[in-house]
Amino acid sequence: MALVVAQDIYKDYQVGEVAVQALRGLSFEIEPASFVSFVGPSGSGKTTLLNLIGCLDKPTKGTLMVADTDILSLGRKASATFRGEHIGFIFQDFNLIPVLTVYENIEYPLLMVQELPAPERLKRVTTLLEAVGMTEQKDKYPDQISGGQKQRVAVARALVTNPQLVLADEPTANLDSKTAYMVIELMKKMKDEFKTTFIFSTHDQKIVGEAEILYRLEDGLLAGREARGGQTNG
Repeated sequence: MALVVAQDIYKDYQVGEVAVQALRGLSFEIEPASFVSFVGPSGSGKTTLLNLIGCLDKPTKGTLMVADTDILSLGRKASATFRGEHIGFIFQDFNLIPVLTVYENIEYPLLMVQELPAPERLKRVTTLLEAVGMTEQKDKYPDQISGGQKQRVAVARALVTNPQLVLADEPTANLDSKTAYMVIELMKKMKDEFKTTFIFSTHDQKIVGEAEILYRLEDGLLAGREARGGQTNG
């Protein structure tokens, strides 16, 4: 059973008196525990699409199912609850809270979304700190660690709620090449270990080369699908 099913998705924006069509009739399926990248130039619709899959916005028309849930049927409160239960987010600028330690940043979604008891929070955060190699930095603040370490914390924070799906918008944009590869390898390890689906929007060739499935976007259209190993469709 596919985790994400999009059928004929359109997304229109009104900019002043001009209607802008950001997405034009996208249809695709994404399986559980996969490593998927949407690639294309700026303005191709990558971030818009991630916002739709992440329940931060809704399609203008079409059908979008995520984890067997019709995204269009969710109200604002239900969308927030759904995100908290099913989806993690990784951002290019890390979005860590500066006044919280590494440990507290990772723990934060458990306090805000799932209200887990303290022993369970401790277990989850400790497990992820070890998994991303940040145990020794757990008491440091974001301004005391490197960009690569911040992104490792962001990966752990995205995974701490045990989401089925993690969405990453240009997650290596602010990292040097060596660090970017390390973060990509970490996310692949997390996918295998936790069976989480990762979906990226990027034009970074480092991620493009590591994706299992590659979707190419051009001007809001799906221009092609490529499976690792050279199989292509569309």
